[in-house]
Amino acid sequence: MHTNTELQEEELQRRLNYVFKDRGLLRHALIHSSYANERHLKREENNERLEFLGDAVLEMISSECLYKRNPQMPEGELTKLRASLVCEPTLAQCAKELELGRYLLLGKGEEATGGRDRNSILSDAFEAVIGAIYLDGGFTNAKEFVEHTVLSEIKHRTLFCDSKTILQELVQSRHKGVLSYRLLSEEGPEHMKRFTVCACLDNVPLARGEGKTKKAAEQEAAYQSVLLLRGDTGE
Repeated sequence: MHTNTELQEEELQRRLNYVFKDRGLLRHALIHSSYANERHLKREENNERLEFLGDAVLEMISSECLYKRNPQMPEGELTKLRASLVCEPTLAQCAKELELGRYLLLGKGEEATGGRDRNSILSDAFEAVIGAIYLDGGFTNAKEFVEHTVLSEIKHRTLFCDSKTILQELVQSRHKGVLSYRLLSEEGPEHMKRFTVCACLDNVPLARGEGKTKKAAEQEAAYQSVLLLRGDTGE
């Protein structure tokens, strides 16, 4: 008989469209530092090292893809486009589409404060999964996963990190108001800061965003505001 953990792992592998030879790598990718701390696990047992590896693999794959798809695009534009594809809001959205948050192992405090939906946690876990797939199945399998999840809708994905510019243009063309960003909170230790920002139109709140940096939080708030002003659910 399968345990609940095994059933969840099988379900997640179907969502990822990848079957692990070593399921321990998949479990490792899902362990947030808060869970590891609470369970007194060794520091290297959380998913941060896999995230580090996945980040590098993702950058290599996205660079190769953009280089081949855009033979006339100069280096500066390629760099900008790549940055929009591998930014926190984009990767968090990819994680949400896979419902990755359901499978994360979080500490009780992180769980209670909405960690399963937090962009910083989701984007880190997504990169950790890339790292796990790379170690388990090599570059080809990691590339297939990234192409299927991140690179399949480049035009849509780039909205996330271009959202501040898009929102500014939207406000200027339709609403003629003054756009501003208000810092609502700054929490956590120095190496794990979490910022919450609100995008405002004529000092009236539009939408909130969270991120590891103030800039990332502003981008998320801008993205949510673009969806709001366009009457788009994002689904």
